Formats: sequence, structure tokens, C-alpha cells
Amino acid sequence: MRRSVSVTLFQVLLVFTTVAETQWSTVSGTYCKGMASNVYRPHSVTITEFGAVGDGVTVNTKAFQNAIFYLNSFADKGGAQLFVPAGRWLTGSFSLISHLTLSLDKDAVIIGSSDSSDWPVIDPLPSYGRGRELPGKRHRSLIFGSNLTDVIVTGANGTIDGQGAIWWGWFHNHTLNYTRPHLLELMYSTNVVISNLTFKNSPFWNIHPVYCSQVLVQHVTILAPLNSPNTDGIDPDSSTNVCIDHCYVRTGDDVIVIKSGWDEYGISFAHPSSNISISNITGETRGGAGIAFGSEMSGGISEVRAEGLRIINSLHGIRIKTAPGRGGYVKNVYIADVSMDNVSMAIRITGNYGEHPDEKYDRNALPMISNITIKDVVGVNIGVAGTLEGIQGDNFSNICLSNVSLTVQSAHPWNCSLIEGYSNFVIPESCEQLRSNCGQTPVCYDGGSSSATHAHAPTHKSSVSRLLNPLLKLASF
Repeated sequence: MRRSVSVTLFQVLLVFTTVAETQWSTVSGTYCKGMASNVYRPHSVTITEFGAVGDGVTVNTKAFQNAIFYLNSFADKGGAQLFVPAGRWLTGSFSLISHLTLSLDKDAVIIGSSDSSDWPVIDPLPSYGRGRELPGKRHRSLIFGSNLTDVIVTGANGTIDGQGAIWWGWFHNHTLNYTRPHLLELMYSTNVVISNLTFKNSPFWNIHPVYCSQVLVQHVTILAPLNSPNTDGIDPDSSTNVCIDHCYVRTGDDVIVIKSGWDEYGISFAHPSSNISISNITGETRGGAGIAFGSEMSGGISEVRAEGLRIINSLHGIRIKTAPGRGGYVKNVYIADVSMDNVSMAIRITGNYGEHPDEKYDRNALPMISNITIKDVVGVNIGVAGTLEGIQGDNFSNICLSNVSLTVQSAHPWNCSLIEGYSNFVIPESCEQLRSNCGQTPVCYDGGSSSATHAHAPTHKSSVSRLLNPLLKLASF
């Protein structure tokens, strides 16, 4: 039985006072500096000017489409803003344009239609070769855009509600004709800001930038029932220069998961995910992980830095998912300053995860998993410390754990096979494959550009104040 929030909070605060302060390099996240949601737009209209009715019953798809078509004429005149005032604005899928701000009032709710015909069917992603759930095409996201630049979706914590329950029912009943839609997907776009909004009840993944660059996701709340299927929070996919900061996610699958294409399609398309900065995330997921990589990672994932992760009441804390046939790589990943409470498995690296898009994949395409550093982690009420499993003939290498302290319930806290790496200051003691000391071998990735460093004894500094606010927020839900 779960302990009370107050007791749990006290335990985490007590233990977390010993967590090391992570010193980030000055280059981390510089690619997102200067991006903001308050860019001045000289032209602005309100959705009601195009006949929209915010009664939660009237379908306003045409109003959104017409408003954005009108604003397109201002794209080369400094851009434009579409304002959504207080009300409940039912709509089907609509597409954004470049140099646009979509801004929601704090009491505005954009509601996705429960009629699947209001979500058009589009081609599968080239890096997936088919819909993620079903062969063939897929439903377009509620808010969509492709080949855009300078796009802002923001608000005073207004809400975008996908009414996902009907889609989850179709999924469970096996009555879907096409892969479910996301709430927000942007493709082939650059200079994108998503901020100060609440996303609720997505039919599928919530926020999906794919083949994008210069993406900032900040001050976003994502909510879905903990038993909702595949309702990932934020999924950077074959995207570069992405910053995710100060977000709260409680959903049915991974809080944040980085992807880059599926088997032979991802290998051929060859669009990696790289230069991704993640910080100050609080998350809860019954079916996924606080931060995950894959399982679709065939285009490659590298140069990822994550700090300030608070993961509670979840299945996994940190997870890498891959399999023979994926190819690609996950390398140069640096995760630090993590707290967990009531997590079934703190760290999981899996070499036999997930299905394949078809039978055409190359069974000899083995993924490379290397230079993974996880440090300054504290956890209480942890079921199992970690399961770290590579692939026969494809050992996962340079897996480094440093300053990890977990209160574990299992008598067998670690299960490791086909991995190589190092550990320092790990409680309970890590598995034999990781018991070499990185302090003696300069192979542990330090979060710099493809660099490695010696591991050092941690320098402790109190982090109580940084932990308190997100946990108090969790206690209020």
C-alpha cells in the first residue's frame, strides 16, 4: 500500500539532502536561448471573428481553418496571432502556418472532436514506414503543421483536451482502422515554442516534434489517466536542438521519450535525434518511464543531457529500449540529479524490446548502446534497482553509474547481462559487470561533446529547496 504523501515527501527530502549538485557545461541548451513565447506579432485576430462558438457543442474546425488561412497573408509582415478566448472550443484537426502564435486564454479549452472523421488520415512517417499501431496510414494530430518556421503555441495555462477516452476504447476493442492521432505534431519545422499550456487526454502521444530543429517545450502540464494506453508526454523524434524545461507530466506511458525511426525505415531515413536538453521535469507514469530512449531509435540518438528529474509512483525511472533489427545507436547520454519515490524499477536497459514494422527488417542490424552516464540519483520505495541487458554479440558498453543511492525492496537489486561499464558510490552495490571504478578508467561520458572523463567522488550540496516545490505540486493532485 502506498504511504501517505506527507510521509513520502519527508522521506525524499531527508534522503535528497545528500544528492550531489550537477555542474552543467555552459554549452548545454544554448541552442534554445533567446526563444520565447512572447514574440510580438503586429497582427492579431480572435477566433470568434470567424464564427467560432465556444459552447463545447458547435464544431469550429472551419473557423480555425479560415482564421489561419486569413492570417497567412501576414506571414511576411511580421507574423500574426490567433487568440482563443475563454470558452470550450470543439474542433477537428487544423493546421498551423509559419510566423504564427496560437494563444489561449487561461479559461480557453480547445476540445478535440469525438468523431474520427474530423481527424484526417495522412501518410505514415517515412522513418516508420507505416502507422505506429497499424499498417498503413495514420490520423493527423489535432494541431498539426509541416515545413514551418517561427511557430508558437502558448497560453496563460489554457487547455488542449483530446477527449481521448473514445480512442482508448477503440484501441482496447481492436476496432481502430488507423493509428491514433497525437494532440500536437509538427513535422520538418524549425524555431518552435510550445509553452504555458495544459494538454489533457490525448488519443495517443501528446507532443510530437518530428524532423524538427530549434524546439522549446517549457512550462507545460500533461495529464491523462494512468491506465490510458500509449499517452506519452513529450516525444522528440528525429529532431535536433530540443530543450524541454519545467514540465509536469502524469500519464499512462513514458513522461519524456526520445525516438528516431523504426528499423529499416529509420536506418534508411537517417535523421538522428541529437542535442537534446531536458531539465526540471516532474512525472508520474504507471506504464512507462520518467525518461526513455526508443524503442524506435534506428536513426540514432546522441548528445542528450537531462537533470532535475523527479519521478514518483511509476513503473520505470530511466529506460533504454531497443532490439536486434533496430540498428542505430544511443550514445553520449548524461542523466544527473534524479529523485525517485515508489518506482518499480529505477533503471532498465533492454535489448529485446518491442515489435517490428514488418518482416523486412535486417536481423543483423544491431544497435550500439554506449557512453551512458547516470549519476546523482536518490530513490526511496524502489522495487528493483536495475535490469541492464544487452544483446548476444552486441554488449552495451561504457554504462557508468555514479553516486546512486536507492532504498530497494528486492533481495536481488541488480540483474545484468551482456553489458560493460563502471560504477562509483552505488548503493546497493551494482552488479559485477559494473564494478570497475571509473575513477581509474577515463571512459565515462561527462555530458560534453563526445567526451569522456574520470569519475570523481561526489561533492554534496543540499537540494531540498529544489525538490520541495515539484513534490508539493504532486501532493496537490
